[in-house]
Amino acid sequence: MISVLLVDDHELVRTGIEALLNTADDISVVGVAKSGEEAVKAIAELAVDIVLMDVNMPGIGGVEACRRILQQEPETRIIALSVHNDGPIPHQLLKLGVLGFISKGSPVDEMIHAIHQVMEGSCYLCDEVANNPAFQGLPGNHESPFAKLSQREAEVVTLILQGKTIQEMAEMLMLRDKTVNTFRYRLYKKLNIKNDVELTRLAIKFNHIDTGLI
Repeated sequence: MISVLLVDDHELVRTGIEALLNTADDISVVGVAKSGEEAVKAIAELAVDIVLMDVNMPGIGGVEACRRILQQEPETRIIALSVHNDGPIPHQLLKLGVLGFISKGSPVDEMIHAIHQVMEGSCYLCDEVANNPAFQGLPGNHESPFAKLSQREAEVVTLILQGKTIQEMAEMLMLRDKTVNTFRYRLYKKLNIKNDVELTRLAIKFNHIDTGLI
C-alpha cells in the first residue's frame, strides 16, 4: 500500500483529493496538512511514501516546505500540485529534488499514475510543465556528462525519463529486455549513478530534462 501525505490549505480540495485517491486499491492517504509548516512537522512524525504538496499556500509556502523536507529527509518523494504550470517554479522545485509536478486540474487517473511513477523512482511531469519554456535554454557551467553516452544509451535515458518500463523500452527499441538492461547498466556506469532517481536529478542539473520529457 502506498502511503500519502496530502498538503493543501483548502479543506474542500484536501477532502476531494483524499476521497479520489482512496478509491485506488493500493493508495492510502495517511495524513493531511493545511500548511507548509504542518507538512514539515508531519514528515518528522509519519512514515509516508509520497507527499502531495500544494505549491501556493500561505506561511512558508510549498516551495520552502519542499526544501525543508528534503533537507531533513532527502529520500522523500514529493509531487507538487499547482494551478499555475508556467513560470520558473516547476524548474525550481525539480532542482530541489521534487520528483513530480502536476496540475490541480489533472484527472484523478493522471494523479494516480503520477504517484505510481514516482513511487517506482521515475520523474513525472504533466504535459503543460514538460513543455514549460523555463526548462529550455538554461546556462550550464559544465560539460554535460550525457555527451559521453552512445546514441542507443541516450535513447534509453530518454525512455527512462519518460517513465517507461524495461519491457516497454525493449518493444519501442526492438531489443530484448536483457539488452536494454545492459544499456541501462552501461549508462549508469558512465554517469556514475545508481538508480533512476539519481538519473532524473542529474538530468535536471544539466538541463537534459527537456529533451527527455518532451
